[in-house]
Amino acid sequence: MNKLIKIKLSDIDQFKNHPYKVENDDSIKELAKSIRENGLINPLIVRKKENGRYELISGHRRKLALELNGETEVEANVKELTDDEAIIYMVDSNMHREKVLPSEKAFAYKMKLDAIKHQGKTSATELHKSKSRDTVGKDLGESGETVRKYVRLTYLIPELMELVDNTVKYDGRTTLTMGIKPAVELSYLNKDEQNLVYASIEYEDLTPSHAQTIKIRELSKEKKLNFDSLEEIMCQSKGNQNEKISFNKEKIENVLPKELLKRDKRYIEQYIIKAIEKYKSIELERGDAYDLDM
Repeated sequence: MNKLIKIKLSDIDQFKNHPYKVENDDSIKELAKSIRENGLINPLIVRKKENGRYELISGHRRKLALELNGETEVEANVKELTDDEAIIYMVDSNMHREKVLPSEKAFAYKMKLDAIKHQGKTSATELHKSKSRDTVGKDLGESGETVRKYVRLTYLIPELMELVDNTVKYDGRTTLTMGIKPAVELSYLNKDEQNLVYASIEYEDLTPSHAQTIKIRELSKEKKLNFDSLEEIMCQSKGNQNEKISFNKEKIENVLPKELLKRDKRYIEQYIIKAIEKYKSIELERGDAYDLDM
């Protein structure tokens, strides 16, 4: 049973764990302008809560646009939905957006998958899990395997998930990005290992390829993933690696204290950076910085 009624915007609560981001950006301002000029074409979809308030199922962007326009009431379609039905409706109604981030798809697909399982349509066996993913995918125009990959992304730490979102948000030539396939491989690492990988990504200024993440996952299984083994993999040539300054390793080692060479590479790097900074300060005082007679 559906009812179309006027509701105060202040009486409408956000959907719990809503996976889609709603930002006050230019597209929202354009939507607000369109509503001012043409009115609200599609009403909000809500359901009544036990406390008398309403939960927003569909129309989170429209609600924000209305608030920006100074509106206090809205025409809304009140639907009678169970918790699981509300989740499925919310996910399906938001997938038509022009730009949906991988993280949004990941958590939305997981919510819908869990809701379908909770409804008792499928059991917990691997076969039925596969059928559940196929059901979710069919409704959203994706294969069951694609749904599985997106759901795996929910196991990523936020920093790695952001790199995946960057594939949609930014130009990969100017911002570090990571594709779905390598991200799925990294999702099987524990949180400490994922943090180690992210630290290496920041340090090397590059993200691993799918082939590299397969190797990383294998090292994790063998309990051999550490800074040194990870660095060896990350230093392999890859297309998204930025051009780096190179030095003659032997010449550098000849001028460093022997005890220092026993430390890890990051410690040595910091030692060299501090030495250069000290040299710069001395030369600046003398007035002949960078004036090296080579």
